[in-house]
Amino acid sequence: MVLAQSATPGDGKQQAAAEKSAGQVVPGRYIVVLKDDADAQNVAEAHSRRLGVEVTSTYQHALRGYAAKIPSARLSEVKADPHVLFVQPDRTAVAFSQTKPTGVDRIDGDLSSTKSGDGSGSVDVDVAVIDTGINKTHPDLNVAGGRNFASWSLSKDGNTKYEDGNGHGTHVAGTIAARDNGDGVVGVAPGARLYGVKVLSNSGTGYQSWIINGIDWVTAHADTIDVANMSLGGSGTDGSCGSNAYHMAICNSVAAGVTYTVAAGNSNADLRNFVPATYDQVLTVAAASDSDGIPGGTGAAPGCRTGEKDDYAATFSNYATLADQNHTIAAPGVCIYSTWKGGGYNTISGTSMASPHVAGTAALCIATSSTTGKCTGGPSDVMDDLRSDAAARSNDPAVSPYYGFTDDPKTPNGSRYYGYLEYAGGY
Repeated sequence: MVLAQSATPGDGKQQAAAEKSAGQVVPGRYIVVLKDDADAQNVAEAHSRRLGVEVTSTYQHALRGYAAKIPSARLSEVKADPHVLFVQPDRTAVAFSQTKPTGVDRIDGDLSSTKSGDGSGSVDVDVAVIDTGINKTHPDLNVAGGRNFASWSLSKDGNTKYEDGNGHGTHVAGTIAARDNGDGVVGVAPGARLYGVKVLSNSGTGYQSWIINGIDWVTAHADTIDVANMSLGGSGTDGSCGSNAYHMAICNSVAAGVTYTVAAGNSNADLRNFVPATYDQVLTVAAASDSDGIPGGTGAAPGCRTGEKDDYAATFSNYATLADQNHTIAAPGVCIYSTWKGGGYNTISGTSMASPHVAGTAALCIATSSTTGKCTGGPSDVMDDLRSDAAARSNDPAVSPYYGFTDDPKTPNGSRYYGYLEYAGGY
């Protein structure tokens, strides 16, 4: 397993190296994708008996297939099985790393019609956090369930052991949905039901095969789960829904009705070289820097991290070019205060912290769709509505000072596209 940094960008060169190392091929580990008419469990068991493969996961919902350690001498036989569509190497992955947090304030989350103000109500929506798990007993979070896939082989009690020993997943969860109860912090979609899908270890690292397991589980529960956040990733390229297992799983999960928000990455680089950020079917989130929770760029430099300026793109944030512009949006990601493991709170930075602002906004839009008429047509409609509303807010001449930030599409930074700043106040 490749060790890497967790949520915080830290030193830029070190973080860039960590994220590029995530995405490396793991020798001897493979993801086997089967044809649609195959039974994944039966084929996996047959290959285990006959070819000596060590099966670590099976997939039935986001795709049909399994993950395994396969002896090199047997790999060609696995590929030759008529049930097999293709075989690809497994790869590493890493987490991209009541006070009203400045990020929630900045995107006007406090203006949402769902905000109860007294803790008496919760947003009626379900959000999966595909990450390092969630602190299940945190008093500020409404944790409804989850599953643990961060191990070589799945234990029988994997449905109870999704506790977060890292803190990253719990921080993400708080930005999405911390309760509006007068204590701790408040999230964008206060009190929404959260599901901790643990696909990264307590060190913040893991494998694509584990992540696909998490996506598969979310897809199996697509009748319940509305939004999934993935503040994680590694190097890689787009491929297609039909030729790459990771991409295929997300495509099928989106087709089942789940909206995905993902972190753009913290390498100050083109996100087209990072997965899942480059996949067209997800809403990819770049990070903006904000220090005071209000527009105008008049705040001091963010206190927790040097080199950043109020209302600019974060110096570490990945960005889009060309085709990736059509699924990219921005949100606050510098010095974000949120929930933490062990019932605590912490301030960290990263596109990992930007992405859950958008996940929470997507949850709000879905929860209020019957009254607003927005986000009614599935994931593509949610993506379109969130991006168009962010653009409209940033281009509204009646909004003064300017809602957006320096480096956004209205005040561009060369060919770098960070997207318009998310706006949650309209739902």
